Amino acid sequence: MAGMMMKVLFVMVACMVVSAPYTEAAITCGQVVSRLISCLPYLQNGGAPSAACCGGVKGLNSAAQSTPDRQAACNCLKSSYSSYPGIKPGNAGSLAGKCGVNIPYKISPNTDCSTVH
Repeated sequence: MAGMMMKVLFVMVACMVVSAPYTEAAITCGQVVSRLISCLPYLQNGGAPSAACCGGVKGLNSAAQSTPDRQAACNCLKSSYSSYPGIKPGNAGSLAGKCGVNIPYKISPNTDCSTVH
């Protein structure tokens, strides 16, 4: 199971590096993934997000303060979402709220990250 998770993480990071647009963001896609990897069980299966997952969501929200950072995080989440088909749309869309975080966009493959401010 751990080997499969590492393969999935590698594929997600590789896809994000290739597809991430150029921005002047200080936050990297690798940082986004590392903060949210503990959320994968919730994103796939539902239930309640773990404390580690919510800690990652809160940390990411605190780190992404500028518009370029928020857009970079959005693009990374969008790429991650679409590169791993096991993520359930409802779970992705409700993650921030379940962790008590308000983000200015919905985590979805349909989000237009260029409109995030």
